Amino acid sequence: MKANLKKVVALCLLIGSVVPARSQSSLYSMASVPDVVKANAEIVVHSENITLNIESLDKSVYKVHRIYTVLNENGRSGLTFYESTNSQRVLADAELKVYDANGRQVGKYKKKDMVTESFGEGLIDDGYVTWYRVQTATYPITIEVNYEVKYKGTFFLPDYYFVKGKTGVMASDYTITAPAEINLRFKPVQTDIRPTTTTEGNSKIYRWAVSSLPPYQYEDGSSSGGSVPHITVVADQFSYGGYKGDFSSWQNFGKWYYELCAGLDRLSPEREEFFRNLVKGAADDREKVKRIYQYLQDNFRFVSIQLGVGGFRPMSAAFTDKQKYGDCKALSNFTKAALSAVGVKSYLSVINRETNGEPADPQFPANVFNHVILCVPVAKDSVWLECTSSTAEFGELETSTENRFAVVVNEQGGFLVATPKTNYTSNYIGSHSIIKMDDDLSAITTTRYHTRGHYSELMSDLYKYNKDDQKRLLVNYLGYKQPDDFVFVKEGKHGSSLKLAISKVPEFISGDKLFINHRMQKIWTEKLPKSENRKLDYYFDYPFEKRDTTVYQLPAGSTMDVLPKLKKLEAPHSLYEVEYRYDQATNEVSVFSTLILREHHIPAADYAAVKKFFDEVMSDHTQKIVIKKAATEKKAF
Repeated sequence: MKANLKKVVALCLLIGSVVPARSQSSLYSMASVPDVVKANAEIVVHSENITLNIESLDKSVYKVHRIYTVLNENGRSGLTFYESTNSQRVLADAELKVYDANGRQVGKYKKKDMVTESFGEGLIDDGYVTWYRVQTATYPITIEVNYEVKYKGTFFLPDYYFVKGKTGVMASDYTITAPAEINLRFKPVQTDIRPTTTTEGNSKIYRWAVSSLPPYQYEDGSSSGGSVPHITVVADQFSYGGYKGDFSSWQNFGKWYYELCAGLDRLSPEREEFFRNLVKGAADDREKVKRIYQYLQDNFRFVSIQLGVGGFRPMSAAFTDKQKYGDCKALSNFTKAALSAVGVKSYLSVINRETNGEPADPQFPANVFNHVILCVPVAKDSVWLECTSSTAEFGELETSTENRFAVVVNEQGGFLVATPKTNYTSNYIGSHSIIKMDDDLSAITTTRYHTRGHYSELMSDLYKYNKDDQKRLLVNYLGYKQPDDFVFVKEGKHGSSLKLAISKVPEFISGDKLFINHRMQKIWTEKLPKSENRKLDYYFDYPFEKRDTTVYQLPAGSTMDVLPKLKKLEAPHSLYEVEYRYDQATNEVSVFSTLILREHHIPAADYAAVKKFFDEVMSDHTQKIVIKKAATEKKAF
């Protein structure tokens, strides 16, 4: 009887070992994947199961099991496993299994086999990344991923991103289990899927599921946070670094942040006296703010510090004052303390600095922030200070923090306040070039620039580059042809000059005719993405105004042959104009060009017209001025 039982058990074990092998082979087979999922795909996700178990305000466990096939070299990003770790989240375990096209396992890698290294900027690092890249010479290749992340709080909860570019999805689900007393909120972005909700004992269970999804097609230029379909997850009651808070309203979130920073905005009596002396004689509060901001820019430097409560709690003002460095929150907090010493109130303000990043939603409080600035109410208006920049104009934010909501924090809590709207005249670059052509058609050119806003930041950064990087910016961004030699010279805060040596000015020569570009630089160099079936709004980085004057001083004896006519293009939110003049007395050609983008946010309905406009601006750079060379005297025999 025992012998027969052993045979039955052995047979069961044999069957058990065979059946999973078949199911795996079937699961990894691309033959079973419908065309709607794999057409135009670089990766296909066969199965994805994600769970988040919120055990308490201070502890959550996130688990992912994913099986996917990388179809070709274009999907090679799928060969790399990458997870970050910091003081609030820890990668507890990870495992990769690799299968060939026949479903045969060809590799297995545990967390101990992976690379873990620190990352961060500045003087203090507090983060690590764990990564591993699967090596392969053939495709398709299937990877099975299992990993677990432990969170020390509930401030950051993982959102559900169920689609990715060029990735088809057979099946994916996300299940969250949480104590009933922790209220969770969900916001569907670019999707209409909703969770099923059940209750088990004292826990609520939320589950989302999708299947048979075709590869997602990104629309380039849409806002980074609002373009990809996903579910945003927020816990109204949270703990972060041991500090408990409430995210049910912006006001409550602000109360938490105010208490988190309480007592850190104090300076020594001696330093307070120093700042009072610094602002002596100031006409008003605005002048006081300006003097202290100038002191900050002249004496402090920015470093990134993520140590502490997840990068939210600043170093004390006294510490920052002594060290003369800090991150965004530390420098803003120090400036707040210095202003307080001279009787001026100011408020820390958290904001999303990402260019065209996910905006704060007045109706859905959630953490979309990565930066801190300072708001200073003064007579008639508020002054906004970017405390990390040594070059920003007083009272002017960078393009990455304009046109959005910030949460301004005071004793009463947090309040959404709109930062200033970008005006195209604030981002200005004006250039004036003189090209003196020699008889051999070479030239030494001189260009003077006057800049504001983003273009002042660009020029300020340019002087920090080595000459090779300067040349790349000159050619790729400003659109010059390759110079034989050049030199940039800074001329005050908003000015600079550029000298270029060019061996041959004309683009080409035909007989006695010289064909020269109507500008030495291209006024626009970016090819916008296609416009067919655009569904999402398009975002430029910022609105702008560009004006250029180019003067060609022609070689002696040469004459004008063809001078293009005035050109004017208009589209929604944009204007382009080029005017040509020839002065026979001085034998000079002057070209006056203007390009204006009044709004950086382009509604989807206007995008096709705006793309056509910028395509035509790029094409116009091929416009040529035709000069007739001086006649060459024939020698007598």
